[in-house]
Amino acid sequence: MLAFIGLILPNARIVHCRRDPMDNCTSCFMYNFSDALGYNADLTKLGQYYRQYDRLMRHWAKVVPLAIHDMPYEETVADLETRARGLIGFFGVKWDDACLHFHETERTVRTPSRWQVRQPIYSSSVERWKLYGDALDPLKAALGPLVHL
Repeated sequence: MLAFIGLILPNARIVHCRRDPMDNCTSCFMYNFSDALGYNADLTKLGQYYRQYDRLMRHWAKVVPLAIHDMPYEETVADLETRARGLIGFFGVKWDDACLHFHETERTVRTPSRWQVRQPIYSSSVERWKLYGDALDPLKAALGPLVHL
């Protein structure tokens, strides 16, 4: 997809939101997606899908001549203002303090995490996967070297 975007929109800017693989996959596992997306109901399969996503993003970053800005979740919740200013700067637009008050918006939000949009940034989801202990061993095995213990 990024290769196609690079062809039709050579000046496009891409924001790559990243999260710790264990936390990301645990969150996906906890959410009841459509049966058509059943990969998230199996920890091993979920880890395999994540590894493919990671491989693909590393490949695209090397071969696609697009500006890609990484937004690591953990760094964002630890220091929202710095990460938000970096993102706004990446797009070359003027800073607006409202970026730090996103949770006060009254716009309609239609995503599975819509309740989170109405809350200030919180860090309680960082390393949340550790609460589940050995139950996530199949996921750890499938993620292999991507797991940061």
